[in-house]
Amino acid sequence: MASGDGRGQRAYIGSFTTAGGRGVVTAAVGPDGGALSVLAAVDEVPDPSYLALSGDMLYAVSETDHGAVAAYRLDGDRPVLTGPPAPVGGSGPTHLSLHAGHVLTANYGSGSVTAVPLHDDGTLVDGPPVVLRHRGSGPVPERQESPHAHQVQPDPGGRWVVSVDLGTDSVRVCALEGGALTLHRETALRPGSGPRHLAFHPDGDRVYVLNELTPTVTVCRWDGTAGLLEPVDETPVLPDGPEDGAYPSGIVASPDGRFVWTATRGPDVLSAFAVEGEELRRVATVPCGGVWPRAITLGQGFLYVANERSGDVTWFAVDPRTGVPRRSGSVEAPAASCVVLG
Repeated sequence: MASGDGRGQRAYIGSFTTAGGRGVVTAAVGPDGGALSVLAAVDEVPDPSYLALSGDMLYAVSETDHGAVAAYRLDGDRPVLTGPPAPVGGSGPTHLSLHAGHVLTANYGSGSVTAVPLHDDGTLVDGPPVVLRHRGSGPVPERQESPHAHQVQPDPGGRWVVSVDLGTDSVRVCALEGGALTLHRETALRPGSGPRHLAFHPDGDRVYVLNELTPTVTVCRWDGTAGLLEPVDETPVLPDGPEDGAYPSGIVASPDGRFVWTATRGPDVLSAFAVEGEELRRVATVPCGGVWPRAITLGQGFLYVANERSGDVTWFAVDPRTGVPRRSGSVEAPAASCVVLG
């Protein structure tokens, strides 16, 4: 994060400790070229696979059978754990975000979404979490035998909580009121598509849902007043359409709303799309620079890719005119799973 002491911007890398990762890794971000330089790591929490920043606080899931969330205070280059991780009442949390004084987690193993309350200082409240369990299944028996919530985040207007479920081929819109999560509306996507993550267009009127089981992006209209999601188009992420062994993982939209980027494991590529109204036009697909790109993030004109199986983070300069990424460098990061920038 940008620091008043002149240290410059920081990046935080999540990883799988059970696969040789170093836990939460801190890296300096170069002021011009976007390059990362590893500074420190903390490994008190097992498998901190996904991270989220809020001010001087960093939050991490513990993607284990007994899922938990941890809170760190950012003091120097080694995040300081503020207390024991809090249970989320679900297994295998894969994603988290901040909303209305709570940490939200998407629990893949148990197919649920959790809200863990926070104290005013950002630390976790010691008490039972609020859990909303998903229901349903999909037509792909080996992956969709039950719900598998993969992502949860607030909508741009801050009114709704939106969760993506790979197991039920749906996106749920919920409300968090009075400390309770309640289902407002569930939108079905194409059966067998396996939605994994989504990104909102910066205008707040469109949503791009990345599908893992059939490598596509579903473009949806979003009505933030009514909490209504409406699918309108679907676009392949790969140049030759669906491909066996291809598993899309991450998606981001540019702040100016002109481009969308996706990462796909298997072929290990990034795809760039131009936004054309309610459609996406693929403009390029390039190698991700590693193996098994689990997540991507965008910052200061660079795309950062966490390559889980090659154990590194690569970064790409983005052409501001065409949106095409060009590889600029990499840094070692064993079992990397995500990158967040402050």
